[in-house]
Amino acid sequence: MKSIFKALAVAALSMAVFASPGFSGDTIKIGVGGVISGDLAPYGISALRGVEIAMEDINAKGGILGKKIELLIGDDVCKPEVAVNMATKLVSDGAQAIIGHVCSGCTIAANKIYKDANLLVVSPASTNDDLTLKGKHPNFFRTIAYDGAQAVLMTNFAKNELKAKKIALIHDKGDYGKGQMELARAQFEKLGGVEIVLFEGVTTGAVDFTAIVQKIKRSKADLTMWGGYHSDASKIVQLLKKKRVKTTFFGGDGIIGDNFTTLAGKYSGGVYATGPNDTSSNPLYKEISAKHVKKYGEKPGTFFYNGYACTQALAGAAEKAGAIDYDKMRTAMFDLKIDSPLGPIGFDKNGDVVGAGFSVYKVIDGKYKQVN
Repeated sequence: MKSIFKALAVAALSMAVFASPGFSGDTIKIGVGGVISGDLAPYGISALRGVEIAMEDINAKGGILGKKIELLIGDDVCKPEVAVNMATKLVSDGAQAIIGHVCSGCTIAANKIYKDANLLVVSPASTNDDLTLKGKHPNFFRTIAYDGAQAVLMTNFAKNELKAKKIALIHDKGDYGKGQMELARAQFEKLGGVEIVLFEGVTTGAVDFTAIVQKIKRSKADLTMWGGYHSDASKIVQLLKKKRVKTTFFGGDGIIGDNFTTLAGKYSGGVYATGPNDTSSNPLYKEISAKHVKKYGEKPGTFFYNGYACTQALAGAAEKAGAIDYDKMRTAMFDLKIDSPLGPIGFDKNGDVVGAGFSVYKVIDGKYKQVN
């Protein structure tokens, strides 16, 4: 109940952008954009908390270039049209760099504003390939691997470990979900030896997913791969199992974490998902996990560590550049070596993280456990 009240308190800030209290005058303003209300709020809140604790740690050591960090926080509700308005507000309020967004569609939409304002953007969770691989977002970096890397991992595991023969690819029609399944389809075609028996999108937030479940059943898919988030996935998984459809469910990082297992309950057992590598033995991971528990009264969520690493990256780039200057900081980003909770990381020529990858997890006894 305590965590629910905290989530509601954050959600009350929906569509608002505000400055952290206690700071005035000469500060460095970092905008944080993400989903902090609605069904996907747990993802955005987890990333935001990582940023907040990183800010506290950095400020305690003197800040960035001798100045304290001030956060400007906005809620995009995981809707691209809202993200554009929110990004405009962050820029007008003086953001000097951006951490976010969580949903890839929001990042793509909002980055038109950030790019025009010459602001660096580092995302903890946006995995769509287009953000780094097409050259359209030169100001964008991320602390999470991209969907193409997930597609290779997912498809190889599906064919070689799960021995899947007939595969249904289902998605939520969004930039993240649909894009992820299109990459999976292309990768399966390269691998050969499998048959894509269904490729279809569903309406996110739907109350009843009976139609798609019936299609999966008729397709006789032994594996159903999902591109989208936990809120829809949990409903689909429940229906599949209630109707005794014999198919294994496998999602991307959009369903990793306790949010999915809580909503799907007993029906979550046996579900597979890809997610960031387990770095729980990392000393910094342990240290900031303890800080999270002390500050928020619960364990960190899915993108907490990625959010922390984003803040480290921006701080490191500013220090290396010697100024809050777009061109100098961007150049510095490519030379960074960060001791992050994800392990030692840096960024390649495209802005993709180096040193942080994905693993395959399976729900066993109500919890995701790494199996690959």
